[in-house]
Amino acid sequence: MTTTDTGSSADTAVGVGAVHCLLPDELVPVEKLDEIAGLPREEAEFARDCGIRTVGRFAEGTTAAGLAAQAVRELREQAPAAPDPDVLVVVGARAPEVLLGSGSGHVAHEAGLTSAFSFVLDGLGCTGSSAAWALARDLLVADPARQSVMVAHASRPVALDRVRHPVTVVGDGAFAMTLVRGGRPVLRAHRQHTDGRFHDLLQVDYKNAPWYEWREEVSSADRYRFELALHSQQHLKRLVGQVLDDAGVERQRIAATLMQNVTAPAFQFYETLLGVPVHPVCTENLQAYGHTGAMDVVLNLDRLLARGELAPGDLVLVLNNSPVAAWAVTLWEV
Repeated sequence: MTTTDTGSSADTAVGVGAVHCLLPDELVPVEKLDEIAGLPREEAEFARDCGIRTVGRFAEGTTAAGLAAQAVRELREQAPAAPDPDVLVVVGARAPEVLLGSGSGHVAHEAGLTSAFSFVLDGLGCTGSSAAWALARDLLVADPARQSVMVAHASRPVALDRVRHPVTVVGDGAFAMTLVRGGRPVLRAHRQHTDGRFHDLLQVDYKNAPWYEWREEVSSADRYRFELALHSQQHLKRLVGQVLDDAGVERQRIAATLMQNVTAPAFQFYETLLGVPVHPVCTENLQAYGHTGAMDVVLNLDRLLARGELAPGDLVLVLNNSPVAAWAVTLWEV
């Protein structure tokens, strides 16, 4: 599946209204994680060498829905004059808290959203946030009566373990952001793609074990490292070219490139592949907070904008992909 999302005329320009990232105060060194001592040597070495120094950890018992709702509440408190969102898009957590319930309804209720239509965008892993902000733009363009679409997500490990060999080490966090007409930065162009052949590359057998024994299983580490990596090369390179063509800009105009925070070698891999440097803010957040799922690119964009390095009109390229074989590239104009 590939979609294009372009246009920046007065009646279609949609951008960021506000962003709030919620991060824990407790940062745990990777070597002090509870599971490290019991991991096989290869997995323990991966965790220590992947470029993550610490991971954020909220208090035990904190739920993904509760964190996402807190991020929404705090964002609304920061901008009390902003209109209530017409739609709430919750990017799916790694595991639902209940079956047959409504995760998006849970977040909306705890956040005090009484009029927003809420739903969960799921099945895309880390790429869900990029798909969500593109969908938010489409929802606003499609219906002039809508004023604001909110996107929310929280990152928590599936069970007790935070080490996801051979992928990353998971940290806690949550975010809420709004997309509005006239917001900045403006979403200039967006492309995305999925490949269902990798749908079962990573999975958790949750039916035959209690939650505290859940463990992520990789059906083939080689398939992840090589076959999926090859597809990522091909698709991201193609999507970047398409996004730049859609926006009518040259690669040289990109002021900063961001991506999700998985491992330090991943940054090096994509820098070599695409010929553009990944902004240091990504490395800083990777080292401090670990991989925060679909929050990564939102956190990186928010921290980059807060630095004050960019000028109006500068372009930011955001890459995002996940082991479920979903890829997205977005071009933002500051």
